[in-house]
Amino acid sequence: MSKYDLVLYDLDGTLWDSVPLIMECFRKAYDIVLGGTDRTDEDLMSYIGRPLGDTFTMHDDATKEKLMTAYLEYNCARLKENAVPLFPGVCEFLSEIRAAGVRQGVVTSKRESSAMITIDLLDLEKYFDTMVFREATERAKPYGDPLIEAARRMGITDMSRVLYVGDAVPDILSARDCGADFALVGWTRMPKDELNDLGPDYIIEVPEGLPCIIKGSEL
Repeated sequence: MSKYDLVLYDLDGTLWDSVPLIMECFRKAYDIVLGGTDRTDEDLMSYIGRPLGDTFTMHDDATKEKLMTAYLEYNCARLKENAVPLFPGVCEFLSEIRAAGVRQGVVTSKRESSAMITIDLLDLEKYFDTMVFREATERAKPYGDPLIEAARRMGITDMSRVLYVGDAVPDILSARDCGADFALVGWTRMPKDELNDLGPDYIIEVPEGLPCIIKGSEL
């Protein structure tokens, strides 16, 4: 028996190693629209996991729209080059959890059009029973609405039976907001002190650890 009826995953920085590309796209958007920016990497990284528009809210609406357009156009072109690799061991744990009969899904702040480029290139859709993209709910992470929507699609009302696997502060806050458990991936590129201070239910140091959590067994 599994402790969970549904395991949900963030994408960027959790299943695939996209943080370097995201930072590249942030910088490129600023180069195209404003000729550069003095925003620090730490500042820009703090927006990873949130909707893209949040990254540029300090600008006026016209500039924000130009930055978003530049980001998305450049990002789309780079994604089509298969510029984002999976983290080692991801396909193995997705396969093992699926074989155990536990349903799996994606909950991401990425738009469907951009997320599906990499999902298709990496042949990941076969592992998932549901996928919730930014367009699916009015409120995104850090609210729990996207996780609740994924559970609703699966007929699950008890959020304590849902595990969310992520790598960033908005992920753990989203899980906390709706009563789901949260597993932090040890391969996160985000500052770990802040994440650890938020008290994740689990820390997955190696990919092999996730199926053990689902089964309630030791690694």
